Amino acid sequence: MSLSPNILPAFEQLGLYDELLAFSKPSRSGIMLTDKLKLIGKMVPTSPEIMGYERTLFARPELSSLLFSKIPSDKIRMSKKVASFEEGKDGITVTFEDNTSAHGDILVGADGTHSAVRQHLYKSLGKQGLLPKSDKKKMRKGYISLVGTTTALDPARYPGMLEEDSESNLVIGDKKTPYTWVTFTIPGNKICWNVVVQLGVNAVADEQFDCSDWVPQQNKAMMDSIRHFRTPYGTLGDLFDVTPIESVSKVYFEDKLFETWNHGRTVLIGDAAHKLLPSSGSGAVNAMQDAVILANHIYDIQPTSFKNIKAALDGYKAERFNDVKEQYPQSYMAAKLMYGHTLKERILRHIVFNWMPNSITQKQLNKNTAYRPQANFLPQAAKRGTMATIPQQPSRRIQREKAKAKKAASTPNSLPATASVTATATATPATATV
Repeated sequence: MSLSPNILPAFEQLGLYDELLAFSKPSRSGIMLTDKLKLIGKMVPTSPEIMGYERTLFARPELSSLLFSKIPSDKIRMSKKVASFEEGKDGITVTFEDNTSAHGDILVGADGTHSAVRQHLYKSLGKQGLLPKSDKKKMRKGYISLVGTTTALDPARYPGMLEEDSESNLVIGDKKTPYTWVTFTIPGNKICWNVVVQLGVNAVADEQFDCSDWVPQQNKAMMDSIRHFRTPYGTLGDLFDVTPIESVSKVYFEDKLFETWNHGRTVLIGDAAHKLLPSSGSGAVNAMQDAVILANHIYDIQPTSFKNIKAALDGYKAERFNDVKEQYPQSYMAAKLMYGHTLKERILRHIVFNWMPNSITQKQLNKNTAYRPQANFLPQAAKRGTMATIPQQPSRRIQREKAKAKKAASTPNSLPATASVTATATATPATATV
């Protein structure tokens, strides 16, 4: 998994940045190779002096463990599956399949690509004739991915693991092999690997698509069929042999931008609202950005009325939708460059990596990393790098409180004014942030 400068300021703001770096390696560059390990092209290296942050690479479970460690255990309930939910004047109640329930003001569906919250919401909207036709269509499935991380390896055999930055390699299969396989090193002397097969190119790939039995045994069957693929570290089989089979994941690469993100007291974020192809590394980052912006709008709800809740959820979508929409063609194009195996896609890859000037790619990288939202209600992380970043919408609540405090302070001989200023100053640390 990788995180870009688009979300790292929020990690720094939350005091998690240094801990993230402890189990990460910077992704400063990478190479693309043929299946014979001949160089196709090099990725344009990022500039920390310009961007302020470097893209980081790590094993996904490490981040999961970090985030779980920061949340009180009594705030998390596991093994719950949404059966239904019902909205009323005083809030929304979710009923789970084990016949338990939960009640609150807002239901946030952050439950992934096949979100149960989205399915129930869309079913209800469909009955009311409120669901757009586009939201009724199925997600597009173009690729299948197999992902794993090795156990700790001997640095003497894999000296690249000792380098400060991650050694990243992307290998493209030949005309008869619709596979792309990726390796990169992470701390702990481990190698993460990812095998992606493009659907609709030949029967081998489509057989994988048709197989619904995605248990470890089936994953192993797919792995056995590609053991001979070469990597800079030997064959893929060599890496498979030092990877626990129970930790290997097999997933679809799907993409779809849903039109409906919220209705009433229910709101969707992350893959539940917009499923991007992971080729551009933006899926997780966008989900986290959703969380930041949604939190900002929830903070602005005052008082907690249905009208203000609806305005906040509408505001969240209005702030995020166009930004996410702009990334879809980029994600789609990146997938063609990295995982595409048709003749047109091979020609496109040759043009991009041999004819396109690095200056154009660098300019696009800077543009893509300029949006870096943070929580409005917390002290802001200091700006890093020389590049200009996109300012985010200020908190309406904080603006109101400042205006109220200013008005109160300007009123002579008024005791309530002093109390008002004091209350505003202690209401939230964000009042000290401009």
